[in-house]
Amino acid sequence: MIGHKYEVSGPFIVVALLLGASIAVAQQPTVDHARWLQGCWQSVRGEATIEEQWMGPLGGTMLGMGRTVRAGKTAEYELVVIREQDGRLAYEAHPSGQPTATFLSTTVSETSVVFENAEHDFPQRVGYRREGPDSLQAWIEGTVSGKSRRVDFSYQRTRCGD
Repeated sequence: MIGHKYEVSGPFIVVALLLGASIAVAQQPTVDHARWLQGCWQSVRGEATIEEQWMGPLGGTMLGMGRTVRAGKTAEYELVVIREQDGRLAYEAHPSGQPTATFLSTTVSETSVVFENAEHDFPQRVGYRREGPDSLQAWIEGTVSGKSRRVDFSYQRTRCGD
C-alpha cells in the first residue's frame, strides 16, 4: 500500500529474489534475442557457395536473405523475416519457387534458436547455433517419406557487400 512501510526479511527475500529471477528467465523472446545472427555468413560445399545475410533487429523484425550459387548461377534464394508472434519468435521463410512457410521458436538462447512447424512438408525444424564470433552452424531437419533427414550448414563470417 502506498504510504505504508513494510519490513521484509529472512527467507521471504530469498524466495522473492528467486521468483524474480525465474520470471526474468521466462520472459517472452524478442527479436533482440536473435541479434547474434546479424551479419554476413558463407559456406562453400564443393561447387556450391551458400550465403546468408542478416540485418539487425529494428522495428520488431530481423530480415535475412540467402542464396545458393552453383557453377556461377543462382540456383536458389530465400527471404526470411524473424518477428515476434504469440509470445514466440516466428521464422517466416519465402523460398524461391515454393510457398511461404512460418516456423515458431521452440528454443531461444543467447547463442541458439530453433524453429518448428510440424505441419510443413520438409523441413519441419530450422535451427541456428553461434559458435564463437566467426562461426555459425545451421540446420534443417524433419521427416521425408517416413525417414528422418537432417542437412547441416557450417558458415563462416564474411564481409558484407563483397
